[in-house]
Amino acid sequence: MNDMRITERTVQTNQAKITARDVQVYYGDTHAIKDVSVDILDKAVTAFIGPSGCGKSTFLRCLNRMNDTIPICRVEGKILLDGEDIRDVRVDPVQLRAKVGMVFQKPNPFPKSIYDNVAYGPRIHGLVRNKAELDEVVESSLKKAALWNEVKDRLAAPGTGLSGGQQQRLCIARAVATSPEVLLMDEPCSALDPIATAQVEELIDELRANFSVVIVTHSMQQAARVSQKTAFFHLGNLVEYGDTTTIFTNPVDPRTESYISGRIG
Repeated sequence: MNDMRITERTVQTNQAKITARDVQVYYGDTHAIKDVSVDILDKAVTAFIGPSGCGKSTFLRCLNRMNDTIPICRVEGKILLDGEDIRDVRVDPVQLRAKVGMVFQKPNPFPKSIYDNVAYGPRIHGLVRNKAELDEVVESSLKKAALWNEVKDRLAAPGTGLSGGQQQRLCIARAVATSPEVLLMDEPCSALDPIATAQVEELIDELRANFSVVIVTHSMQQAARVSQKTAFFHLGNLVEYGDTTTIFTNPVDPRTESYISGRIG
């Protein structure tokens, strides 16, 4: 009984935004994610690290039900957002994805103007009542993505005409325009040059003031730079989860130590 009270108090103190318990993911007969339980904190950056094919992106896609779009994929277990089961039949996945935004590996702006890229989400979700409100959302989202000063004089220009780093920041602006509470990022810098990567990393650090940010990254250096919490995945298992500094300097599990020191991966 005491143990239960301690667990509950710990979760409340740490302000878990997402609580996952005993999550399993199957692709057909392949058991891709095994018994993953984790609390993802609010107003913090959580990094998922691990070798290619270890399940980190698969688990990330569970958090906004992107795996629903894969016919052979089956997800089991509980995933709660602010205590509510996101896999409940009454939850509309489209509305869920407005609350849990996603930024992908390769910048993927729509073939529309910079303005319309950012305005798309607020429009389809009915979040604004008029053009003035929409203008305000577009401007504040581009400011949050540290892109406003670079594009404010060419909002009608196509988003696809921006540089790679600018396109990725445009995709971040598009994701934050629906006022999500969680921002998922799947290798957001892997297609970017070092300067653009540094800009996006700086942005991630700023975004955690308003969002719970979860980032999948192959770069341990990036995880160490941007995150407060780190989860190490290996062969579909969540091996270890804790403060980033502890994971990188004093891991508990020998598999974590082997990965961080470069012996596996």
